[in-house]
Amino acid sequence: MTVKNNPVDLARRAADGDEAATATINGLLDPVIRYHTGRFCKRFCKENRYRYTCTLDASWGLSGLSDREATLCEWGNASYGWMLDDLCSENRLRRFEGNGGARINDYLYTIANSRPFYERWKDWRFGRQVHVPTYIQDLNPVAKLIFLSLRSGEEIPHIAQKLTKPLAEVEVLCQKIIILLTQKNRLHLLDPPKLLSLTDMGQQDRDGENQAGPDFEIPSFDEKHEDREQQTHLHNSWAKLSPVEQYVLEALLIDEQEAVDVLAALSKLKIQIKTGVLPEQTNRQQLYYFRRKTLSKLAKDMDA
Repeated sequence: MTVKNNPVDLARRAADGDEAATATINGLLDPVIRYHTGRFCKRFCKENRYRYTCTLDASWGLSGLSDREATLCEWGNASYGWMLDDLCSENRLRRFEGNGGARINDYLYTIANSRPFYERWKDWRFGRQVHVPTYIQDLNPVAKLIFLSLRSGEEIPHIAQKLTKPLAEVEVLCQKIIILLTQKNRLHLLDPPKLLSLTDMGQQDRDGENQAGPDFEIPSFDEKHEDREQQTHLHNSWAKLSPVEQYVLEALLIDEQEAVDVLAALSKLKIQIKTGVLPEQTNRQQLYYFRRKTLSKLAKDMDA
């Protein structure tokens, strides 16, 4: 492989602003960006489909109108530009090392298919400003980055690798962040609940957005009314649970943590789940009973 065709050299030259290298990488990314822009935009297009002409897909949106009526939707091209800038940023290109014979398009393709990339696009698309509490930032210089990574759904080993920190150190910081948020009844900041809204077109991600990730099928703007009602009902019922009840269900059922780890966390938090039993004396049976009782409470409210 010549130096000119070496993928690492190609990435470095593009990072340095070489026009030929940049054009080559842009060409490799074009089908990837077109695919994801089409998916993401259509996911949140909703009523825009009836108001504008899509610049990504001629079959999507208004068609057969006069030039005066056929107003072009601005989000398609803008999303394309954002994705290109994100994937081809100087820092990202310089981090590419070509380990194991990896190609630059494989490296960027993996990033484009990741959940964090999808979350960053939503932040840009809906103007989200994520606030990291001061008490989290005070824990450690990298605590803010860990908080944002957890919020984006990244796995702890991946976070440690990204920050070039020992896994044990990152695990301890993650546990401290969860403990602090639980103590302050702010655990929901790591996974803020969302509702599907078909009316607030400019506020989908703040006031009600479908949280289906990029691995799911694109939800239709004419989703069944019954499904929307059920989602809303579930959100409302979940909100009635206490932070501790939410934490136990999330830990045991969603994150599939071991009971011993959940008991250890409750002990450190000094949280009592059974009257008359100290947190450090709580056993598995009592934890499982608390889980069953909470699930029953949630189901009862859903059936009401």
